[in-house]
Amino acid sequence: MNITTNDNKNLETIVDNQKYLRVPIKTHVVMPGDNLIELFKQYLPNEDLEENDIVFISEKIVAISQGRALHIKDVHPRPLATFLSKYVTKSPHGIGIGMPETMEMALRECGTFKILLASAVAAVSKLIGRKGDFYRIAGDKARVIDGPASSNIPPFDQYVILGPNNPDQVSKELKSVFNKNITVVVADINDLGGNILGSSDPINIKQLLQILKDNPLGQGHYGTPLGIIRKVA
Repeated sequence: MNITTNDNKNLETIVDNQKYLRVPIKTHVVMPGDNLIELFKQYLPNEDLEENDIVFISEKIVAISQGRALHIKDVHPRPLATFLSKYVTKSPHGIGIGMPETMEMALRECGTFKILLASAVAAVSKLIGRKGDFYRIAGDKARVIDGPASSNIPPFDQYVILGPNNPDQVSKELKSVFNKNITVVVADINDLGGNILGSSDPINIKQLLQILKDNPLGQGHYGTPLGIIRKVA
């Protein structure tokens, strides 16, 4: 296993009085068409894993392997996308749908009606100081879209990356690589928080997000899209 430590990231955390080890795994740059099962076999050998480990994989490399990354030049936003993107709150941790090209993909992924409804509700909510209604209505398909960012490994610093297709199914297929009782999850984690998009087995999502709260994989430029969560006795 190519274990690494990302800057300012503690490999251990305590949640509900239980200590957990979070182990980031460095890989090559995953490209469209790459086989994730072969990736797991290469970087996560069975002998390095223990019963009841949780393997988590970044949603971005699942999406990239599925061909769900588009070069920014190949996305041609409609006027509505340009208009709506102006009203998205910008974050230092990612563009999200705050640019015409990523908003265009949100319209395609979620449907124009849902994005317009989410935008209208969010505009009203903003007047009363409430946040988050846009994504509560638009859903995970909009939430996980990300645009060009220096934190992404080239060439994907110039790409719009969508959410992965069928993350639960992907998790189950990746679990089949192991001959131990391992859970695999597809996770969207960043320095602002995260979501669990898919899992091979029933899990306590709230607890898992607490374990991953400080984003132990770090940002994309670290090249660590895989990780292991292990209970420490």
